[in-house]
Amino acid sequence: MKYKHIIFDVDGTLLDTSRNILQSLKDALAETDGIHREIDELRFVLGCTSLVSLAQLKVRNASETLGLWLENEARYVHLIRLFDGIEPLLEKLSESGYRLGIVTSRTHEELELVLSAAPIQNYFSVIICSDDVDSPKPAPDPILKYQNLTHARTEEILFVGDTLQDMKCADAAGVDFALAVWGTHDDSLLSGNERAEYLPASPDALAQLLTGL
Repeated sequence: MKYKHIIFDVDGTLLDTSRNILQSLKDALAETDGIHREIDELRFVLGCTSLVSLAQLKVRNASETLGLWLENEARYVHLIRLFDGIEPLLEKLSESGYRLGIVTSRTHEELELVLSAAPIQNYFSVIICSDDVDSPKPAPDPILKYQNLTHARTEEILFVGDTLQDMKCADAAGVDFALAVWGTHDDSLLSGNERAEYLPASPDALAQLLTGL
């Protein structure tokens, strides 16, 4: 078995949360700052921390807008769904002896909200959120913290994510990266010079890859 630890991003990798995130943010911006943006204009926030996203949008009161954004995510929780094949993937990897973890740009509060809608949390032994480290993704800190907690060697880790920030985080930490093609919104990651070690088209394809390594 080439790897012993498989670390997953959450949004766009385990969960399809894009509709929930973007609609919630759209409504919050309109209410707190009078900022009216179309959903497509807000897609850049996918993969960023919430505070970085709000800074780029130049909101007047980030704390107020963030609070309403989270309230809206709870209101729109019905828009969140597990990607098809994720639960069988996690079950197969666990049965095959892999240790599973999470590295996310969400805070613990934000993560609890979205994971409450999905019965998968028990598969993960270590969860690293943005408020666990000084520098979240794309810095290597979240993966390095995971290593510190698990004593995993760099070559034993595969990070699975859907954004350039995920790829940069893996690269900075020196670990291999699998692009979750099923959830990515960034076509440049499929055709650009920066390429992942693996490009699984579906969770089932990732399961077949990893159980065959």
